[in-house]
Amino acid sequence: MKRNGLAVAALLVVTIAWGTSFVAMKPAMDKSPVFDFLAIRFTIATILMIIVKPKVLKAFTGKTLFYGIILGVILGFSYITQTIGLTLSTAAITSFVTGLYVILTPLLVWVIFKKKPRGIVAIGAILATVGLGFITIKDASFDFGQIWTMLCALGFAAHIVGLGRWSPGKDVYALTVIQLATVALVCWIGAAPDGIQQPVDGEVWFAILFTAVFATALAFFIQTWAQSVMDASRVAIILTMEVVFAALTSVAVGQEVLSLPVIFGGALMLAAMLVIEWPRRDSTLEDVIYEPMAH
Repeated sequence: MKRNGLAVAALLVVTIAWGTSFVAMKPAMDKSPVFDFLAIRFTIATILMIIVKPKVLKAFTGKTLFYGIILGVILGFSYITQTIGLTLSTAAITSFVTGLYVILTPLLVWVIFKKKPRGIVAIGAILATVGLGFITIKDASFDFGQIWTMLCALGFAAHIVGLGRWSPGKDVYALTVIQLATVALVCWIGAAPDGIQQPVDGEVWFAILFTAVFATALAFFIQTWAQSVMDASRVAIILTMEVVFAALTSVAVGQEVLSLPVIFGGALMLAAMLVIEWPRRDSTLEDVIYEPMAH
């Protein structure tokens, strides 16, 4: 129980880092290509983690290496699509749509592991869909830029499910470093065709260093560790606070003013996340989300 309590507190710190990173990245992405920004960010994060614990390289073996690479590819896809979405929209809206991973996580568990969600998931899906409509439909037209962020939400859901399945019993630090290194490699490959472009000014460097240290190296080590001791769906509900911190930070720094439809849509999406994931007093989260498996 103490370990779960510590994991919850640590994950809340992660949501603050991720939420504020949207705001830090938004102006920087106007000056830096997506692949180059992410490649430098994840390379710095990987190097920092290796410097802190050089012996981790000896743990790059067997299943830890295999699953770390798979998770890293999924994570790379998620960050590339999310960052493209951020260049086409605002920080708050991108964070709201990214939050769809909380709806998708139990659905993926159903598809992959045959653990059928209860009917409450349908209620949450309807709320989320309506909320997404308020956020993305403007002047009777759909904001197709959000398709990138929806793909990102699917990727993050797959990553959460994969971590929940593969992180228990593994070297958490090594698994984290392998994932980050894989993301960096994927992004360097993406950046290569049009030539590597260095950060142009201090604002871009600040965004890279902030996200590399707090929103990448520290955040993913905490998430990987937390998912070795907690259920994937429980982790997902805690991570929804990222949406709240992103919206609050973007408004606080004057980066944007949220319209009533966006606020209402975001509230509906957050409600959907809570409806689906919030555990009841008389049952475990597993019982709330999934139907009992047939024997």
